[in-house]
Amino acid sequence: MMKIVSLFTVLFLLSIACFSQPGLSAFPLSSVELLNSPFKEAQQIDLQYLLQLDPDRLLAPFLKEAGIAPIKENYGNWESIGLDGHTGGHYLSALANMYAATGNKDVLGRLNYMIDWLDSCQRKDGHGYVSGVPRGKDLWKEMAEGKIKAGSFSLGNRWVPLYNIHKLFAGLRDAYLIAGNEKAKAILIKLSDWFISITAALTNDQMQQILKTEQGGINEVFADVAAITGDHKYLEMARKLSHKAILSPLLQGKDSLTGLHANTQIPKVIGFKRIAEIDGDTAWANAADFFWHTVVQHRTVSIGGNSVREHFHPAADFSSMIDDVQGPESCNTYNMLRLTEKLFLSNPKSAYLDYFERALYNHILSSQSPEGGFVYFTPMRPQHYRVYSQPQECFWCCVGTGMENHGKYGELIYAHDANDLFVNLFMASKLEWKEKGISLVQQTNFPYQETSLLKFTIKEPKQFKVHVRYPGWVPNGQMQLTVNGRRLPATKDENGFVVINRTWKTGDVIAVRLPMHAAMEYLPDGSPWASFLYGPIVLAAKTDTSNLVGLRAGGSRMGHVAGGPLYAIDKAPVIVSSQGNPALQLKAVKDKPLHFTAANVIYPATSRNLILQPFSTIHDARYMIYWRVTDEKGLKEMLQNLAQQEKQKLELENNTVDQVAPGEQQSEVDHQFKGENTEAGIFKDKHWRSAGGWFSYQLKNSRHAAKKLRVTYYGADKSSFEIFINGALLKNENLDGAKGNSFFDVDYVIPDNMLNRETEAVEVKFSASGNSKMRGVYYVRLMK
Repeated sequence: MMKIVSLFTVLFLLSIACFSQPGLSAFPLSSVELLNSPFKEAQQIDLQYLLQLDPDRLLAPFLKEAGIAPIKENYGNWESIGLDGHTGGHYLSALANMYAATGNKDVLGRLNYMIDWLDSCQRKDGHGYVSGVPRGKDLWKEMAEGKIKAGSFSLGNRWVPLYNIHKLFAGLRDAYLIAGNEKAKAILIKLSDWFISITAALTNDQMQQILKTEQGGINEVFADVAAITGDHKYLEMARKLSHKAILSPLLQGKDSLTGLHANTQIPKVIGFKRIAEIDGDTAWANAADFFWHTVVQHRTVSIGGNSVREHFHPAADFSSMIDDVQGPESCNTYNMLRLTEKLFLSNPKSAYLDYFERALYNHILSSQSPEGGFVYFTPMRPQHYRVYSQPQECFWCCVGTGMENHGKYGELIYAHDANDLFVNLFMASKLEWKEKGISLVQQTNFPYQETSLLKFTIKEPKQFKVHVRYPGWVPNGQMQLTVNGRRLPATKDENGFVVINRTWKTGDVIAVRLPMHAAMEYLPDGSPWASFLYGPIVLAAKTDTSNLVGLRAGGSRMGHVAGGPLYAIDKAPVIVSSQGNPALQLKAVKDKPLHFTAANVIYPATSRNLILQPFSTIHDARYMIYWRVTDEKGLKEMLQNLAQQEKQKLELENNTVDQVAPGEQQSEVDHQFKGENTEAGIFKDKHWRSAGGWFSYQLKNSRHAAKKLRVTYYGADKSSFEIFINGALLKNENLDGAKGNSFFDVDYVIPDNMLNRETEAVEVKFSASGNSKMRGVYYVRLMK
């Protein structure tokens, strides 16, 4: 028997050797040093943010769960309302990245300190368990017994505990693989074994039921543990943790993403891809690639982000992207970049890098304030703004990924195979390929200049190929390339790279010229909204700095949303041009690279002094990324239509005290959703929640302004149920289904005696009548 097991292990290790190595490999962060550039500045700002955090406060949830007295109390915000400990996992990954990228000893000391305490927590438990999930042991015991209560953002009445513990899994993996902490490896393997043990008795159907809840890509981590250990049981667990409801449509080449919580799905797909890398499953690899193309080509805006209110909106209708203030989420782009890197390394097509560059330069770089602080939502709504986290106050998911983002800019500037070097991004940096005795310095001020110099230092002359990316935004025949001053043909190969094959020596220099051009990029749905680009850089205009409510977020539950006044879209500047491409009307501002005026095409005249500049340079201000484009003939009609639409929207928003979107994860969590025997779904691209039992929300009656409750239903639904306000019956409702195939609103006047004047909290509860099932509630508003 031992011989059989040993042979199996050998075969599995051989399979990993064959399949887990992609076509290319990324260089470790420790091999790439950033030189002076906006990316280096962002890295250093992130470093200071990391050093402002208190490891003892981040460790508190783990110590409490282990039965060890915490040294200090938890942080607040998301770290004390159910996601306790999630930031600690992110912090491990961020520290690992930052140490590898900078060699900072203070960062390493913090990482080792965190790992030592986590080791103590795990030893105290004795079964391999360590986590900050509140009352996690009870939850996992119930789950092991098959007592599963799973929703899209809850498991066992806890807020996404799988997502939470995944951050620790990922942090331990990164502490080992990136920073070389062996103790982190040991903790990771024991934690993985514990998880396998508590799920051992669950059926595949039960596991799939659990996977309905947000999980953060836990299948990927188990695939990584399989690669680390060479033990096939972890790969089996990775497959068991792969959500078939998401995988199956992708295997069939179907886009079934509309309405789904975006950042729940992207990490799952990263896991599909990682499993495919290890065991050579081309079908799963193709599914991941189909997902990428679907999201990037049909669901992504110009900065590289996606989603509205955290969900995939209809691919054929981006109107909510323009209207809503909860635009692309930074976490989504963080994970799309992780997926993109994996796809590129296994299939080195420059098209992946075109997206990677666009998202990195425009969304990720812009998502950190020059003063420190991270962005959650980046509104595309004209003349809105973003808010930023504060180190001691805010612990959103996008703070966690934000801490990681700016420490790993060096991860895909270069790549290599066994012999050749790939230059993927034009970013000031120094590469040390120690195994080959090759050093490369890239001198560039791209995108503020169109050139990059690659200077080699080599121990001894060496023959190899250098693959220089030919960006998709450079027209064919316009990229220029020289070696030691001698012009070479810049001919793309089938992968989109210019390949230079020669014997290289110290002092050799490749000079690359990348002509940049102005362009307009319309939304993928074909609507007349467009943004300006110059090369890969999204140009935006700063409009004003007024009414930036909550610009530096505190610890409030909704602090991550830019909740200041909405500016009417019909009053926003528009682009009016009857001469074809309005981008051709841009005029460069003297002595200010990447700054332009567009006075000839901007309406009204009072806005013609606006300056277009890289979006990543705009902070603490309202801005324009997307512009309504029309010609002179259509201007009047367009403004009339926008004015009518905006009047209705703004009247509704101005009369709304608070609102919740049933079935949407963050909206429900933000409003303290509770319920029994309730479910949620999507119908006609709208989210709903129904119940055989009941569900409730806590809404905020700001300034005690609420006078009525407005609820949205579907006309054909028949349903009997009760509505309660603060425990008192507001209405016995009976919907007869006679309003047809459309949505409609019902206003319920709230008696004053139902509203507590001593608190602004209002509990709204919906309860099914008798044995009947309550049909869908589509929106809930407290109204003035």
